[in-house]
Amino acid sequence: MANGVLVDITKCIGCRSCQIACKAWHSLDASYNLMNGNLTMPKELNDNNYTLIEFKENKTSNRAWKFIKKQCFHCKEPACASACPVGALRKMKNSSVIYDQWLCIGCRYCMIACPFNIPKYEWNTTNPWIRKCDFCDDRIDDGLEPACVKACPMKVMYFGDYKNIVKEAKRRIKNNPDKYINYIYGEKEAGGTSWIYISDKPFEELGFKMNIPKKSYPLITWKNSLSKILWEEAGLLAILGSLLYLRTRKDKKGDKN
Repeated sequence: MANGVLVDITKCIGCRSCQIACKAWHSLDASYNLMNGNLTMPKELNDNNYTLIEFKENKTSNRAWKFIKKQCFHCKEPACASACPVGALRKMKNSSVIYDQWLCIGCRYCMIACPFNIPKYEWNTTNPWIRKCDFCDDRIDDGLEPACVKACPMKVMYFGDYKNIVKEAKRRIKNNPDKYINYIYGEKEAGGTSWIYISDKPFEELGFKMNIPKKSYPLITWKNSLSKILWEEAGLLAILGSLLYLRTRKDKKGDKN
């Protein structure tokens, strides 16, 4: 079954319960970082933090805050998996995009390919791997919610069948036009993602990337690059084959003489 999560930004209070639950479930080390005037900690996703609450301060007279949950979007057609030459990243039937460190060769093509800049590298170790949110693949397979969804006290996230979460997002927007902007982030971006968002503020004001193509990245890559490479390789093989044929033919003539 295709799963998904609806994140309702209007409900988040910035408690970071999701961050703690994620660390606990994945046995990630606790860490401390100086805030330096910004309550977001750490400053961005990294190899030891698969999910993150970003604090956005509205610099107006009321000094309002917005809290943005960040993690892997688990694209329907993930660019990271498409770019991986050894299949270390792959899309599962339950919608998670998982990583097999024992297949990884450390090329980091996935980091370059991801339109959301999600995969992170373990730069501080001599035996580095790629790290990112795995959608709690093991929990989902056991019929459980992802750890971050389960831990949230405000029910910011709604987990379920992908079609149902999209319907729920549209229902909330339709029934509360004065509360939500009429846009579902992730429904179309990069061909669609398993994690989608609704908000009362424009997504560009909240730091979301708005210049991401609506087509899936593997499709774009194939159309613009890979298909041309294959034709070029076919041409090169034809040339090499012709040269080999001519050389073999010449050698045979020499033997007869």
